[in-house]
Amino acid sequence: MTVSHAKKLVYAGMFVLKKLDLKGGEGGIRLPVLLEPQHAPLEEVLEKLVMDGYIEIDRKAQLYKLTKRGISYLGKLIDEAESYIDEFDEQEIADIVDELRARNIDPLRVRFLWGWYQGEFDDVAMFQERRGFVEIEPDWPLFIVSDDFYENLALDVEGDEPDALPG
Repeated sequence: MTVSHAKKLVYAGMFVLKKLDLKGGEGGIRLPVLLEPQHAPLEEVLEKLVMDGYIEIDRKAQLYKLTKRGISYLGKLIDEAESYIDEFDEQEIADIVDELRARNIDPLRVRFLWGWYQGEFDDVAMFQERRGFVEIEPDWPLFIVSDDFYENLALDVEGDEPDALPG
C-alpha cells in the first residue's frame, strides 16, 4: 500500500506536535527555526503546521511553538485516539478494520493514532527493531517522513483488500 504524501505530512505533523508539547524529560523537543541538519526532513511538515495555524515562530526565542489552535488540535487527537482504544481494545485487527471501513474511517489513521497515543513510535529505533526492519533509521525526523514507516504500519490494516483503504 502506498501512503500519499499528503497523509504522511498530516501524520508526521501529529508526531511533531506531540514532541513540541512534551517536556524535555518526557521526549519533548525544542525546534529552532533554523533547523539543525537532523531536523531538515521536517521542513515541509513544519511549513504545513504553520500554514494550518498549529504552530508559530517565537521570534524572540527563534523556536517553533504550539499555538492555542495547535493545543486544541492535540486535545482532539488525544480524544479521538482514546475513543478508538476504548471501543476496539479487545477486538481482533481484522474486525476493527472491517468496522472502520464500514464507517468510512481510514484504518491507517486509526492505527497511527493508536501507536502515537500509546507511545509506540516514541523510540523509533526500538519500534523498527520490534517490527523487524533490516536497516534501522535512528533519526526520528527522517523515519517519520519515510515510506518505510507508513508502509510498515499499513501492513497491520491491509487485509484482503488493500485498495479498499481510503487514499
